[in-house]
Amino acid sequence: MPTLIPSPTVIAPELTAPKKIEEFIGRVNSDDDRISLARMTAPQGWDEPGQRPTFAEYTLVLKGMLTVETEGETLKVAAGQALVTEPGEWIRYSTPDEGGAEYVAVCLPAFSPDTVHRD
Repeated sequence: MPTLIPSPTVIAPELTAPKKIEEFIGRVNSDDDRISLARMTAPQGWDEPGQRPTFAEYTLVLKGMLTVETEGETLKVAAGQALVTEPGEWIRYSTPDEGGAEYVAVCLPAFSPDTVHRD
């Protein structure tokens, strides 16, 4: 039977304020450890530490520009573009450009602070 998710849970970022995290599906809002789906809103100048998660992450930028550093390159992911990162890859997200970014992140399995492995 389908399950309606009436609203997200806003999760305070551990290390990356003032980014806003709205989890629709995942460990917090729907008690699901198989997948997480969250809308992120990050203002200009936001950044977070590098990380080497043990989950795959699928990112769709809705507005603005998301900068993603990897061990080999820096990518600019614009509105309407998506990025896939595999488990074990080192990545670092930031929004240095004017206007920041709004994006959707899907993690398989669901995001957990224990599996993100931040620097």
